[in-house]
Amino acid sequence: MTPHHDGSPLHVSTQTPALGETVHVRLRVPEAFGPLAWVGTRSNPNREPRFDEASVVATADGWQWWEAAVEVENPVHGYRWLLVGQDGRQHWLNQLGLSRVETRDHDDFTLVAHEPAPEWAASSVMYQVFPDRFAKSASAPFDRLRAQGELPEWAMPADWSDPVDPAYPGRSKQLFGGDLDGVRERLDHLESLGVDLLYLTPVFPARSNHRYDASTFDVVDPLLGGDEALVRLVEAAHARGIRVIGDLTSNHSGDAHEWFRAAQADQDAPEREFYFFRDEADGGGYESWLGVPSLPKFDWSSAELRRRFIEGPDSVVARFLEPPFELDGWRIDVANMTGRLGEADLNAEVRQTIRRTMRDVNPDTILLAESTNDAASDFQGDAWHGAMTYTPFTRPLWSWLLEPGSRAGGGIGFALQQVPTFTGAEFHAAHTRFAAGFPWHTRLATMNALDTHDTPRFATHARPGAVPVALGLAVTLPGIPVVWAGDEFGLTGDDGEASRTPMPWGSERSPAVAPILDTYRSLLGLRRRHPVLATGGIRWLGAGDDAVAFVRESVDESVLVFAARSAATLTFDAAALSAADAAARLFGNARLEASAGLVTLEAEEAGFAAWSLPGVAAPPWRGEAA
Repeated sequence: MTPHHDGSPLHVSTQTPALGETVHVRLRVPEAFGPLAWVGTRSNPNREPRFDEASVVATADGWQWWEAAVEVENPVHGYRWLLVGQDGRQHWLNQLGLSRVETRDHDDFTLVAHEPAPEWAASSVMYQVFPDRFAKSASAPFDRLRAQGELPEWAMPADWSDPVDPAYPGRSKQLFGGDLDGVRERLDHLESLGVDLLYLTPVFPARSNHRYDASTFDVVDPLLGGDEALVRLVEAAHARGIRVIGDLTSNHSGDAHEWFRAAQADQDAPEREFYFFRDEADGGGYESWLGVPSLPKFDWSSAELRRRFIEGPDSVVARFLEPPFELDGWRIDVANMTGRLGEADLNAEVRQTIRRTMRDVNPDTILLAESTNDAASDFQGDAWHGAMTYTPFTRPLWSWLLEPGSRAGGGIGFALQQVPTFTGAEFHAAHTRFAAGFPWHTRLATMNALDTHDTPRFATHARPGAVPVALGLAVTLPGIPVVWAGDEFGLTGDDGEASRTPMPWGSERSPAVAPILDTYRSLLGLRRRHPVLATGGIRWLGAGDDAVAFVRESVDESVLVFAARSAATLTFDAAALSAADAAARLFGNARLEASAGLVTLEAEEAGFAAWSLPGVAAPPWRGEAA
């Protein structure tokens, strides 16, 4: 057992501190840790170290509770704990854990005075839909236009049962004809899973099936049913308690976009400054996303681009949050590259402008942003509420739960597309390292995705029995669990394009699909029924080669989690989980035994298990009535 602190309400007196406010923070120290001469926090306001001494406020269940007062002097106020033993030895505690040597500011706990994510964000269960492949309504525009020979010239029409074409041009031009009314007609399915947040990949007209190459941001693609279909979908989703967010490409448009065509046609057009055109002396042409010519890159130094796209009530960002559309937020594509090129870096200005516009239109909206790799520096609470990133969860998870030697083409960011093989301890270390860079509230709103439309599907190369383990971790670790449409049907695919498979509607009761659907419903339901899994603290109890264990904690309830990729046993000091003998099984078949001062968790095969325990007996905050 080691001292413990996290950003949850157990340890921080307010989750929404204001600049200048004094916040009380708490550290739990095992009584067996040893006698202490001094305990307190070390902050770094205005880049000048400051120490605030803590005092013991309670002793219970083998823990001493120390409390300190910290003034929030900067919008992002970092702090760590210092424990000095009576022998003079120093121990530092930050988001990475306990250290005998001084730690970096980068890994400090943080109090963030910026506007927080919407209150509903942390408790959400997200479902991601790629509209062309999800469902086709009886009145789908695709069928009518195909029969009339009026599909766009770029489209390669396919029947719903056809295989996905993984080679260019089919991989981006093959069109199956799903539409937004088709999504609306399948909301029963989302509701049965326990989903309350629907994420739609782009719905604007484009020259590809993925629509990340928008030709306009003014209207919804008629192939998807147009503006009216989006309005119908959002209204129907809201009636069921399901929020809906859209997808914007802030880094680029398509080369058929009306702005880009105007810029190419006339060097004096105002749209010319929207993009990075090179001088003829430099070879001419223009900058694009990773050199792909169909995706010309935006130049965010343009005030007019900002006005049209992201700033103010008449912008694209605002328009689709307002009636009649009333989207509940945005996911921003390629957010990590937005506004960045060479010496230029306008990323902070762009993201803050987007959020300011959203706040003015509807402050109860969420702003999520894609960042393939280490995203921490951009996600300190000034705009993005959470990340669609692969470093804290997805890549460590795959490295632990995929078959050794697996490869992962495209999108997910593994070096040389090779998935390393991790132990459970290495999974924990990688997860902790990258999550440590996020403020607590950012962690709660960051997407825990097994996979997405840009990656291979997790099940493709998963170890036997690993899917429930992976989903169980997605719903119990801090963050928003994500279901990429089709995972609940057991779909597979070796890269992002091959994974964009039409949904196999009608197979729900088949022997191959029904057990997977049941697992998804059970585990997503677990998340919905136990609020501690959304906002409670997290304390790791053990990590071996083949299993990990942790507990999510609040004053109302605790949930013990045990995840194993094969037969495995974990044993830890019973003092780390004082109420283990009162555990009530919530999911799984693993064994829990508390005896002789030890807690033993044992699995006979790969599996996920969870137990409910009593909440933590936390003392009242100073100044509160007992």
